[in-house]
Amino acid sequence: MQYFDTHAHLGLIVDDPIEQLIVIQEARQASVNRIISICNSLHDFVTVYDNLKSAANVYHAVGVSPSEVQNPGKDWQEIIERNVQQPRVVAIGEIGLDYYRKFGDKNSQIELFITQLDLAAKLNMPVIIHNRDAGHDVLEILRDRLPPKGGVLHCYSENAEYAKKALDLNLYFSFAGNLTYRNARNLHETIDVLPVDRILIESESPFMVPADYRGKRNMPKYLPMTARFLAEMLEMDDEALAAQLWENSNKFFGLPNE
Repeated sequence: MQYFDTHAHLGLIVDDPIEQLIVIQEARQASVNRIISICNSLHDFVTVYDNLKSAANVYHAVGVSPSEVQNPGKDWQEIIERNVQQPRVVAIGEIGLDYYRKFGDKNSQIELFITQLDLAAKLNMPVIIHNRDAGHDVLEILRDRLPPKGGVLHCYSENAEYAKKALDLNLYFSFAGNLTYRNARNLHETIDVLPVDRILIESESPFMVPADYRGKRNMPKYLPMTARFLAEMLEMDDEALAAQLWENSNKFFGLPNE
C-alpha cells in the first residue's frame, strides 16, 4: 500500500535542506512514496528545487500564487517556461484566486490567474488551482481557460453543488486533512457526489493537519489518516482505495503508475 501526497509546502515545513530530506524520509516510512512540492513564489521554487534534487520521489509544481500578485518577480513568465523543462516538474501551480486575504485587487489576481492558465495550455501542463472565497470566479474562468491537461481543485473547500458543476470540466478534486474534521459537512457531502476516479488527497502541510494530529505541525507522513478516513466514508477497503488514489494521482500528473 502506498500513498501520493499531491500538495505539500515542503519549504514551509522546515528551511534546512537536510531537515527537508528527513521529512521526505519519514513520509516514505509511512508509505507516502510520492510528493508534489508546492511553492508560493518563484524564488522559493528555485531554493526548494535545488535542495531536493537528490529526492527522486519528490516532484514539483512551478507558478505564482495569488499571494504574490503584487510582486511576481521580473520576467516571471520566462522563469516558469524555463523551469518546466527541469526534471520532475509536472504542473503549473499553485495558481488561482484568494479573495479571503485580499492580495492586491481582484482584477490583478484574475489577470495573473488567466495568464498562467494560458501559459499552462501553451506548455501542455496541468494546473494546481487555489480557491479561497472565490469559487464563482474560479469556475467561470476555468470554463473558458482550463488547459487541455486539466486541473485539480486543491484543498477542496466548496460544497457538493459546486462539485457537480465542476465535474463537467476536466478537473480533479483534492482533499486535505480537514476532510477528517467531523464538522466538515460540505466536504463529506461532496465526497458522496464524486466519482472515485476524480479524487486525490494531499497533506497541504504544514497546514490542515488531520484531526488525530491537531496541535502538531502537519507533515506528509500524516497523509494516511486522511486516506483511511476517506476509505470509511466510501465504504472501501483501505488498500483498494490507496491503489485507486495512487492511480488517479499518477494519471493526473502524467507519471508512471509503478
